[in-house]
Amino acid sequence: MELISEINFGLNSTPIRYSNLIEKNYQRVVSEGSFDFKDQIYLYSLNEKGKPGYDIITPFETNNNEHVLVNRGWIEKELKGSSELNKDLKKQKITGLLRKIYKPNIFKPENDLKNNIWFSINLNDIEKFTDTKFPNFVIFLENQDIKVPLPKKITVDVPNNHLKYAITWYSIAISILLYYLYFRKKK
Repeated sequence: MELISEINFGLNSTPIRYSNLIEKNYQRVVSEGSFDFKDQIYLYSLNEKGKPGYDIITPFETNNNEHVLVNRGWIEKELKGSSELNKDLKKQKITGLLRKIYKPNIFKPENDLKNNIWFSINLNDIEKFTDTKFPNFVIFLENQDIKVPLPKKITVDVPNNHLKYAITWYSIAISILLYYLYFRKKK
């Protein structure tokens, strides 16, 4: 419930000027500066329909010489490395939602820095890759007029799969019980 109100508050807030000192998750921010395309990373991701591709995470240096990562949006796998993605974007004024970077779960593969394929945003790996230190936040761009890369839509719809999980686990438990009873009767 707290997460939903935090997201709601952020989505409805007026953007404030970005600073590395901001530590409010889901805070809308605005900033001016320039992108560093030579160090952008490709984070493996699925789009809203479940199609595999990449989120483009591009380092951004503000006019105040602060560094932050910007999730510009999702692209299809075939577009990785295309110069068309970075056209006319050097100096920019950006608006987006600031989101905290969370530690990946243990099932995520290791990032492939050599081939620039990432499975999680690991600040230590990013520092090795870019020679720059970044705060523990990413700005998700909000410009819905852009189609490539397609900005992520952040909504309050937090998935609630508890009923599905309960049905799955009870079904497994019942099937194990039936197997047990069948083999016990057989002996």
